[in-house]
Amino acid sequence: MGMVGTMPKTLPAVDVSGPICCAPVSAAPMSDDAALELALRLKALADPTRVKLMSILLTTTDGAVCTCDLAIGVGLGESTVSHHLAQLRKAGMVESERRGMNVHHRARGEALDALRVVLDPNCCR
Repeated sequence: MGMVGTMPKTLPAVDVSGPICCAPVSAAPMSDDAALELALRLKALADPTRVKLMSILLTTTDGAVCTCDLAIGVGLGESTVSHHLAQLRKAGMVESERRGMNVHHRARGEALDALRVVLDPNCCR
């Protein structure tokens, strides 16, 4: 009998596009639902391309950045960048707006602020 490969366990689909769920992790042991919601948000950031996209979006002075310009910034094709942005959008970290033929994106800084507070309420005081 051959060895059967095991697939990594995937997290279930949960809508995490709204405001972050929960009290700081240090406040009390988290419920399973709160831990899952936090893990899904962190999973969206657990990719170097997505971290770089967030960095570009958070540091832009133009307010919003076109997918085409983001693709150049990370050195990938627009379809790949669109996929990464969709994951960040599902996690509530990016908002997108169609302008004619292009889509422009902006970081939702408040989503990152909420993550910081959940992970460490004393982080940035």
